[in-house]
Amino acid sequence: MAKKLHVTTEINGAETEFLARPDQTLLSALRDELHLFGTKEGCGSGDCGACSVEVDGRVVCSCTMLAAEAEGRRITTIEGVAQGGELHPLQRHFLKEAALQCGFCTPGLIVAARNLLDRNPDPTEQEIRFWLAGNLCRCTGYDKIVRAVQAAAAELRETAPAD
Repeated sequence: MAKKLHVTTEINGAETEFLARPDQTLLSALRDELHLFGTKEGCGSGDCGACSVEVDGRVVCSCTMLAAEAEGRRITTIEGVAQGGELHPLQRHFLKEAALQCGFCTPGLIVAARNLLDRNPDPTEQEIRFWLAGNLCRCTGYDKIVRAVQAAAAELRETAPAD
């Protein structure tokens, strides 16, 4: 039996420690060790984006990253998107625009879309579609998802503090 590795990281703003098997994925550690069930496994090979999380400001598929690689990193999962019990504008607009059906892909789409809006507060439709191309949705198609991202972007621009 392989020795477990001690991992210290920041997850959703909180310093976190856990033990991981050397071959354990970050997705597995999030769900099995840390009981953060929002991140979903779709394909297990990094092709569908359901398991998308943010690691040091970059969107990654947690099913292809080893848990041990989280050492010293800053990770945001879908559980870290809402703040103080209040839904993020993306979450609200996904609901309002009916941009989800089964909800399986939704956490990864929201994490990826939030990352886009952090980088580009006024993306074009083409930029949104390109940025979310690694996230597959089998239920809704993408028009409602794109509309939800556009609406959230507009709301965030309206409420952004003036420079």
